[in-house]
Amino acid sequence: MAITSTTGAFGLRIAYLVNCYPAPSHSFIRREIDGVRAAGIDVIPYSIRPAPVLLPDARDEAARSETVTVLQNGIIALLWAVLVEAIARPIGFLRALRCAWRMARASSGAWRHIAYLAEAAWLNRDWRAKNITHVHAHFGTNPAAVARLAHVWGGPPYSFTVHGPDEFDAPGAIDLGGKIADAAFVAAISSYGRSQLMRWAAPDHWPKIKIIRCGVDSSFLDGDASDPPDNATLCCVARLGPQKGLHILVDAVAMVAPERPDLRVVVLGDGPLRADLEAQATASGVSAHIDFAGLASSDVVRQHLLASRAFILPSFAEGLPVVLMEALALRRPVITTWVAGIPELVDAQVGWLSPPGDATALANAIRAALDTPVATMRDMGDVGKLRVRAMHDSMANGAQLAALIKASAA
Repeated sequence: MAITSTTGAFGLRIAYLVNCYPAPSHSFIRREIDGVRAAGIDVIPYSIRPAPVLLPDARDEAARSETVTVLQNGIIALLWAVLVEAIARPIGFLRALRCAWRMARASSGAWRHIAYLAEAAWLNRDWRAKNITHVHAHFGTNPAAVARLAHVWGGPPYSFTVHGPDEFDAPGAIDLGGKIADAAFVAAISSYGRSQLMRWAAPDHWPKIKIIRCGVDSSFLDGDASDPPDNATLCCVARLGPQKGLHILVDAVAMVAPERPDLRVVVLGDGPLRADLEAQATASGVSAHIDFAGLASSDVVRQHLLASRAFILPSFAEGLPVVLMEALALRRPVITTWVAGIPELVDAQVGWLSPPGDATALANAIRAALDTPVATMRDMGDVGKLRVRAMHDSMANGAQLAALIKASAA
């Protein structure tokens, strides 16, 4: 990848560091980068691991070509970077080694943190060559750890966005408080997320924890959004993993389908539980009612949302799912659970909230959505679209993040 020597309008060139980018589930990062760039900052994306071979969205495929992938350089290049950086910056190396040791002791992952040190060394060399002035990492797990090690080794200041729920499952094990302490600032995607970060940060560091929400772009905010159709089709977009509560969805569909033989749920996404969920649907007699359609591009997701009466996501644990924003931006009411930051976006004006893990309550919410008049669903969709425009415009949110980066560089 060729990088020119120019920087943004404010003389800033920053790195975006993600564990795996681009990826089908990380479109919100691509949108945020667009917003930061529009605010006058030059951005170079970095991914620790290679992106998936299959990227259904053409915009993600385009992002692949501009992304620098750390592990593609090979172990020899990383070890050489450690040697060179240790000789050139021995005091910084000792600081980074102590920092890695503290994080490793907390997580019982010594070998993993040695790898983080090597990645940090290689990145510092590349960032100096490309005049990187700041690093923003997405997720408070290993990307923030690598950015932190690079910084204490003499690299650029860093910030990071925490999404949850992974960071909140074992905050001590990832030394979340230490990462916050060393960061220029930290972005939470919801008030709930900010409160969880405050739990693990010293009160003196609370002011550096800001709320920068994830968002949707003009393809959702300004594109055509028809009225919800008068059908019994629901759409779910999710990674088929334990956090999303999809076994509860299958149970709920099994309760409603005998009453509504026209009920159909389209599930877009893939993951480790797909075979198990398909087997459950077959055993419950609802395989004809649930279509596990696999990964899809943003355009295909949009088509399925527009063809559905409502969106459904029965999560056990979340941050604040971007797909809820996408559904509401397209004027589709949502059925979901009252976990984490979801109630900051969803209430009775735009959908139905049910307790997580309760299949009966979820089934009742499905019945309510199917029985609500289309005119009322339309009104709910109008409120939802206005709410997303006000809170989750990716360009506006990217500009907020850019302002924090500029302020930290002043």
